[in-house]
Amino acid sequence: MNIALIAHDEKKELMVQFCIAYCGILSKHSLCATGTTGKLVSEATGLKVQRFLTGRQGGDQQIGARITYNEIDMVIFLRDPLDPMSDTDIEGLLRLCDLNTIPMATNVATAEMLILGLERGDLDWRNITVGR
Repeated sequence: MNIALIAHDEKKELMVQFCIAYCGILSKHSLCATGTTGKLVSEATGLKVQRFLTGRQGGDQQIGARITYNEIDMVIFLRDPLDPMSDTDIEGLLRLCDLNTIPMATNVATAEMLILGLERGDLDWRNITVGR
């Protein structure tokens, strides 16, 4: 599975801790991330992470393009709901995920449910519908 990781500045440390906790599961999948988030996760975990631009420089849009072409199977976007730019950052990605039936977590509780479901095989239907 191809998993995209995105985190607002106030949630980057939480993303790193999440990836450390689930490194064993994440290591079995292909990861991509916006620039700074990918760098921090890779340095902390040793996981291979394909890095795009930072979110503010267009990394969100690069991930959005991959979603459009069905090259992403899951998005974990730990957003800061108190950030006034939060709604604009996530609105387009939410729409793309909904259009393409891609599960997306916006907080660590939902992210944990997706990762544990991934490990159980609950998302194997993506392999069938996408044809991988």
